[in-house]
Amino acid sequence: QVQLVESGGGLVQPGGSLRLSCAASGSIFSINVMGWYRQAPGKQRELVAAIFSGGKTNYLESVQGRFTISRDNAKNTMYLQMNSLKPEDTAVYYCNAAGRTTDWRRPGFSSWGQGTQVTVSS
Repeated sequence: QVQLVESGGGLVQPGGSLRLSCAASGSIFSINVMGWYRQAPGKQRELVAAIFSGGKTNYLESVQGRFTISRDNAKNTMYLQMNSLKPEDTAVYYCNAAGRTTDWRRPGFSSWGQGTQVTVSS
């Protein structure tokens, strides 16, 4: 019903920057919240940043001031600008979106992207 496609991951040196994108498509009526999660090897998936329909944002404390989440509601697209990257930011980054569909049989959705690898290393 609702698909998410991420892009923008890669290899970057410590102190560098990357910008992740997440585009949502399908039977979307509205998106209430979008978020970026990450999972490093051997660790649990954690919420990095979230943005709500009204524009309110939340950040993981360790990325506060370095990462910026934003969204383009007209394009159903979310971004994560990551600056001053550190080796501990290395992980697979996943986007998630939750909201309502145009399908009355399945009115709500919560979808995940396939993940994009971010590696911070010299």
